[in-house]
Amino acid sequence: MPDARDPIADLRRIAFLLEAAQEPTYRVRAFRGAASLLQGLPSGEAAARSRAGSLRELPGIGEVLERSIAESLRGEVPVYLRRLEATGGRVVADLGAELCAALRGDCHVHSDWSDGGSPIAEMAETARELGHGYMVLTDHSPSLKVANGLSAARLEQELIEVARLNTDLAPFRILTGIEVDILPDGSLDQDRELLERLDLVVGSVHSELRMAERLMTRRLVTALADPMLDVLGHPTGRMVAGQRRRPPSAFDAEIVFAAAVRFDKAIEVNARPERLDPPKRILRLAVEAGCRIAIDSDAHAPGQLAWLPYGCDRAAACGVEAAMVVNTWEVNQLLSWTGSHGQ
Repeated sequence: MPDARDPIADLRRIAFLLEAAQEPTYRVRAFRGAASLLQGLPSGEAAARSRAGSLRELPGIGEVLERSIAESLRGEVPVYLRRLEATGGRVVADLGAELCAALRGDCHVHSDWSDGGSPIAEMAETARELGHGYMVLTDHSPSLKVANGLSAARLEQELIEVARLNTDLAPFRILTGIEVDILPDGSLDQDRELLERLDLVVGSVHSELRMAERLMTRRLVTALADPMLDVLGHPTGRMVAGQRRRPPSAFDAEIVFAAAVRFDKAIEVNARPERLDPPKRILRLAVEAGCRIAIDSDAHAPGQLAWLPYGCDRAAACGVEAAMVVNTWEVNQLLSWTGSHGQ
């Protein structure tokens, strides 16, 4: 067993790197405060509390701090510290810019066929002008009537329109897709034969967002286990600005992200400023679980395609690296991955 590290030094190093990366002051204070707290404890008490599982009885010690201290006491470099060391304390905006530069496309885009404000062609031309090689068209599914969700018949018509546009836009490519509602039982709100024909399927929860944690966990895991689904869209459904503000849905993130890894699905970092979903603490859990990530604009108008940097900055702050992000791939690699889910 490796020798114990110095958890006080590790906590102070984390605080330093958070400060260097311009993370919120409250987070820096939490790690510095925990370091001071440990320094004031009698010798051996922190280790004894870690063994007994009582670290959280100390003031200011939550789940992340408890885990970091325990890892340090076991002689491991805390996961939180490893992630920060990997960024070298660099300014998050620089890391976010690197992530944005690595993106090859956008996997969540709407048009006026559902609740977007512009035609498919205008959205695609704008994406091409931004330097993307592809755009996944993900208009809504039937049950989301408020968003003019597409019936199976209308989705069939949209596929014909996409095929016509792709002949004019090549080598840029509109990939066929959908933002399909994840229904309360975890099933997907569209004809399965049609879902099989699509290039990429984003699944999102838009109803019963205040469902009990156990039921929401089962709902998301059921959806992730479905071979038709590729990306879990705006995972918590929260809204942080605008008239529709709401808290995140409650679910067991460890169970949900373990399912995403098991079934090789991606967790979306939604770049819309009123969403910025998932919250950083949840996104960090996805990173630690080893999930694939999709950084998407969820654009409903051409100018919103330029919102990707909001998601990239957020992803960079949580340790997301380009190799983890599915839309850093060229189109053939992306389609090879999504195709494996539908088989």
